[in-house]
Amino acid sequence: MVGGASIAVPIRSWRHKHVNHIEIYTDGACKGNPGLGGWGAVLLSGGSERELFGGEVQTTNNRMELTAVIEALAALQRPCNVVLHLDSEYVRKGITEWISGWKARGWRTAARQEVKNADLWKRLDALVSGGGHQIDWRWVKGHSGDPGNDRADMLANRGVDQARARGRGGVATAGR
Repeated sequence: MVGGASIAVPIRSWRHKHVNHIEIYTDGACKGNPGLGGWGAVLLSGGSERELFGGEVQTTNNRMELTAVIEALAALQRPCNVVLHLDSEYVRKGITEWISGWKARGWRTAARQEVKNADLWKRLDALVSGGGHQIDWRWVKGHSGDPGNDRADMLANRGVDQARARGRGGVATAGR
């Protein structure tokens, strides 16, 4: 888990099937930037589904977008062929285009500034390079009616609600 709380909600049988191909939809949300944030992920494989979400009291939207992808990949129990749908060009370009330069420059940008969210980028890099997964990174336009993205967005907003409850001293719970 990356910061904050994480809740996994099993929808149908998950661990009882061999997973080769998996579709993942991720999203992050933030109310204020920085502010209350949440992340959500939907994992689909064959007839199995799994929903993940969580939130943080003080964070940014980019951190929540990264966390959603990290938590989804961390949930995989074995190497998989993954089609990962995300509406964050920051995450997609970061992991597919920019990260090799950042690593070569000691986690600095081309302008010699420290890479923002380097802690999360390092975690994502470890999952991508060490997980044995084949990942097809697919950008989708957010809030455009894509059912998987809309579902991940709904989960991210549940994470915001969870963080809000925690910020008021309440106890956050997840529905089933």
